[in-house]
Amino acid sequence: MTLILGVETSCDETAAAVVADGRLMLSNVVASQIELHRQYGGVFPEMASRQHVLAIMPVVEQALRDADIGWEQVDALAVTRGPGLAGSLLVGVNAAKGMAWARGLPLAPINHLEGHVYSNWIEAEGNRPDKRFPLLVLIVSGGHTELIAMHGHGQYERMGGTIDDAAGEAFDKVARLLGLGYPGGPAIQKAAMHGDPAAFALPRARPRGPYDFSFSGLKTAVLRKVQKVEGDESERRKLTPGRGLPEAFIADMAASFQQAVVDVLVDKTLAAADAIEATEICVCGGVSANLVLRRVFRERSSKPVSIPPLYLCTDNAAMIAAAAYYRFQAQETTALDFDVAANLSLSQHPFPVSNIKHI
Repeated sequence: MTLILGVETSCDETAAAVVADGRLMLSNVVASQIELHRQYGGVFPEMASRQHVLAIMPVVEQALRDADIGWEQVDALAVTRGPGLAGSLLVGVNAAKGMAWARGLPLAPINHLEGHVYSNWIEAEGNRPDKRFPLLVLIVSGGHTELIAMHGHGQYERMGGTIDDAAGEAFDKVARLLGLGYPGGPAIQKAAMHGDPAAFALPRARPRGPYDFSFSGLKTAVLRKVQKVEGDESERRKLTPGRGLPEAFIADMAASFQQAVVDVLVDKTLAAADAIEATEICVCGGVSANLVLRRVFRERSSKPVSIPPLYLCTDNAAMIAAAAYYRFQAQETTALDFDVAANLSLSQHPFPVSNIKHI
């Protein structure tokens, strides 16, 4: 059994986890900073970095305790190298380098996006069948919306992605327009529960690339409708002092916006999966926690759809440790002189993966 301790600090969550053989999650500790950043309506980078410094070692120690192991049982370390906020990444990378050097352990720098991909391999107990390639992967989060053909472990082909806003970013911006606060995804989902998804005819953008996405026009359409309500005398009379837009309008707009995003994500993903004759669709990233997205995928897809449990959709270290396992199976290592890469793409690997085998 190979035990890997993963560390994740790409944005505003300090996380550490222990995963066995790339599949079995023994611990998964996440220290969230949402309450710290809520007052700013988004992540305040310098504050995030400072909080990581305070939380990193307590989180690592808790992950080891939860896994009921000591340092002598850890076989390797893994840490997010990028993409993400440079200051946040530096805290995790430097902490992991120090632990690796002090303990004489190998360290794998992991792409955050690849970590999200491998969240679909993790299980808390029992054994589920391994996946058969090729897979079609939708990575959908606050900073990324990409369709990836996965032909093997570490073998990725980008089929398309957003040409402007990521889906999660659009959720945050629309939530702000509707006065729903931060983070936008959960706020929109909650408001939409009481709304009509057909109340507003919002656009479904179709960029030239068959597997590309665009959400800026959708966001602008919501803005125009909000401005119309705010400028209409009859509508203004419905406003509750101190409450902003009418509650019925907010609910209907949230539901209509959410449905527009889900429709485009599902349509493009199913088309891409058919194009590569994928055996399975894997959905991952923070937006994959959206309950409507999960339901529509399973209703409309003729192929198996894998979506991680909610606690593995958002940033976590278990996914980083899981991805590292398949890297170590290639018996390739890297020196401790690597740096963070805030704009790292999925095609940029820290070391070759051509000989990674299917396990």
